Amino acid sequence: MVTIVDYGDVCINEVAASIGKITNDYKVSRKELDICGADKIIFAGCGSAPAVMRKIQMLNLYSVLRVVKKPILGIGLGMQLMADYSTEGNFSCLGFFSGTAIKIDDAINETAYKGMHKLNICRQSTLFDGIDANAEFFFNNSYYLPKSGLSTSTCQGLINFCSSIENENAYGVQFHPEMSGEAGLKLLRNFIEM
Repeated sequence: MVTIVDYGDVCINEVAASIGKITNDYKVSRKELDICGADKIIFAGCGSAPAVMRKIQMLNLYSVLRVVKKPILGIGLGMQLMADYSTEGNFSCLGFFSGTAIKIDDAINETAYKGMHKLNICRQSTLFDGIDANAEFFFNNSYYLPKSGLSTSTCQGLINFCSSIENENAYGVQFHPEMSGEAGLKLLRNFIEM
């Protein structure tokens, strides 16, 4: 069973609709029992990092997410909040990945990083099994994680930032697979079936 963490974000319904194309065995829930009892967990997000972290803490999900040992996939802002720290609001995050989410420099037009983009694969990942090397994924971010040894892919432009990352049971994608067509659905299927 897949649990999509429900803290009231607008993108959760889109993620749930995509998961529903793959399996009926999923829940959208904010209950600790549903999160801890899941086989896989999806933590999706968009918007303001401080606002989302406040919601997570108010729902008493911060500790649950930090200690869970099941495979967890962070999507978009969810990936950034799985890092150690965010400069958007300057606070500690969930700590699955080493690194700090930083703002795209104001001198760079961040719209250059929005929309469909190809990835540069830099480390083998089950998430990308069976996905064409030229596939594009939908990005919509103004903060990013710099490339690190945990990065499995990057997105190259004026800056080369981490577009996917993994560490043990934790996976993150900066792009939104639920908005990335067949390649995005395949990635979600790979996560669910791994």
